[in-house]
Amino acid sequence: MDRNNRRSALRQGWDATMDYLLGFLRWIAVGLALGVLGGLVGTAFCKAIAAVTAFRAAHSAIVWLLPLGGLLIVWLYSLGGTRPTDTNGVLLALHSNSRITPSTGPLIFVSTVITHALGGSAGREGAALQLGGVLGSSLGKLLRLNEEDTRLIIMCGMSAVFAALFGAPLTAALFAIEVASVGIFHFSAILPCLTSALTAVHLAGMMGVHADRFPLETAFAFSLHNISSVAGISVICAVVSIFYCVALRQGGTWWGKKLPNPYLRAAAGGLCVAVLTAVLGTAYNGAGMDVIERAMEGDALPWAFALKFLFTVVTMTSGYKGGEIVPAMFIGATLGAVLGNLFSLAPGLGAAVGLLSMFCASLNCPVSSVFLGLEMFGGSNIRFFAIAAAISFMLSANYGLYKEQKIVNSKIRPEVIDRYTD
Repeated sequence: MDRNNRRSALRQGWDATMDYLLGFLRWIAVGLALGVLGGLVGTAFCKAIAAVTAFRAAHSAIVWLLPLGGLLIVWLYSLGGTRPTDTNGVLLALHSNSRITPSTGPLIFVSTVITHALGGSAGREGAALQLGGVLGSSLGKLLRLNEEDTRLIIMCGMSAVFAALFGAPLTAALFAIEVASVGIFHFSAILPCLTSALTAVHLAGMMGVHADRFPLETAFAFSLHNISSVAGISVICAVVSIFYCVALRQGGTWWGKKLPNPYLRAAAGGLCVAVLTAVLGTAYNGAGMDVIERAMEGDALPWAFALKFLFTVVTMTSGYKGGEIVPAMFIGATLGAVLGNLFSLAPGLGAAVGLLSMFCASLNCPVSSVFLGLEMFGGSNIRFFAIAAAISFMLSANYGLYKEQKIVNSKIRPEVIDRYTD
């Protein structure tokens, strides 16, 4: 009897070992495949955005064609009755068994390029998450994966394209896991997401796509003054992020009531952005990474954050495509630089803290926010980045950019609330 028990235990141990080994090999293979696909798509997308951005910078009057670009975007999405799918659709697929329409990929690629080419105020990351979600969902369908594995493979796709675009693989891997359900971390996704992100960023680098880096080489003193200044910037950015999220949610509703016709809505929004550009300049068109770079050097207008806020809300709520995250980073960096000067804090540190605080507060992703600070600004001031993430995460309450993002666990007490963001 004892011999039989030992044989049974050995067999069970062997079976468990093989199960983990096969699972390891399977998810490594999936991560590599999606890393290659995501790296290629992300590189093509990044180069397309860079090309049209350079063209727009050399021909600033092209912004007057933005209303026509809006009409084209609405028409493209209307072909075949395809509903406009955004990042919320990807998050919904992570919560349920809903499928991401494959046609969403080329549509979001083309429409985001149009938005950037003609001067709309938008980022790239929304398109990156959607493109990655399409890749993951399509591969999951091809491999006939079950519902749980399909969700995981969608995270891998998101990680890959996000990493290729931003050159931040650790942030990309953690962000894809963290963003869907606040308070739940799917540890089973770490290996495949990290594999896909590292593969994609390496491939993108080989093809000439380089990350945006703003290294803070000085390790600022961990003093009471600096800590309180960082905390103050984090609090203010958390409040601004709430207004930003609400404006993006309510702006679409306002446009819908005023102009129910999507063609008229897009044309009107594009015309508003064109007029604003003529009056206020071109600094607030596109993603604005050049403005973030200047903010890191302390060169930021006191009202720059508010103008980017306005440009982005008008663009994104009237029907244009792209993303809201990089504009949030713009808002945070410029606001942080101004507040840093006000609080006698080094402007580079103030801008970095502001950027990370807006990122964290808008997306409810404290862990990936700290890693973003590490990859974008270096690790010398990581304690300040952690403080910014902790404060902005809690004080952003239940607000967020994406209505399909779930807050599973409360931010202020150890209890399950399982609700969607406001």
